Amino acid sequence: MAGKSHNRNTDSFWKARLPRFVRRSTKTVITLAILAAFGLLAYGFASNRPQDVPWGSIDLRQPVGAFTGRKLTALADDPDQCRFLLGDAGIAFEALPSRGSNQCITVNPVRPLNSGALSVSLSPSDVAPSCPVVAALALWEWHVLRPAAREYLGSDVVRIRHFGSYSCRRMYGNDSGAWSEHATANAIDIAAFDLANGQRISVLGDWKGDDKEAQFLREIRDGACDLFATVLSPDYNAAHADHFHFDQANRGAMGWRACR
Repeated sequence: MAGKSHNRNTDSFWKARLPRFVRRSTKTVITLAILAAFGLLAYGFASNRPQDVPWGSIDLRQPVGAFTGRKLTALADDPDQCRFLLGDAGIAFEALPSRGSNQCITVNPVRPLNSGALSVSLSPSDVAPSCPVVAALALWEWHVLRPAAREYLGSDVVRIRHFGSYSCRRMYGNDSGAWSEHATANAIDIAAFDLANGQRISVLGDWKGDDKEAQFLREIRDGACDLFATVLSPDYNAAHADHFHFDQANRGAMGWRACR
């Protein structure tokens, strides 16, 4: 009798729990199937838009995606690949030797030339930022600067006026503390824009207000944030009242990015 009672209790135990087990297993299978489906969709999407996923290489000929900016910054670790990408995208440039020493050495600087795929010149023209900065400037010209100028100002930008790239100094010109990205030419300060119609738009003179010039400047500032690791404007502090600061500070795979 005891054995029969034990068997009945065992049967009751499994009958009570089997449906729950089946339900949990079914939910697990369904969840895994959904995740697998999303994975396949993501793979198919990424195969056509690699710029929207963190893995894989970058192609400057592709539209800007969610991970374009981080991939541009990472090009500092592969200067040969960076210069190859410039040439592959039709960007004319002159590769210059490094200069400086210690904390103030430029690594693989590149002087962009106003020919090929670039139609907007830099003034002064002898500026030679790091390759990732030049690559980002090219994408900024194509996908942000030129479209915004036509939309807000009805004219093309023909010249970007800047305050330079290389400067052996610490941040904000301090005597101590962190070194500026300018110390390695990994930055550039943009001051004004000359248009084909003869108009000049400057950060100092046109940032304030809500007219088309101010809207244009804010649009191109915001667009730069997708391409540079650091973007600072007059909204940041008084030291940037007359220029945009763009740099490609490499803060690691999970490093923060600044847009102000």
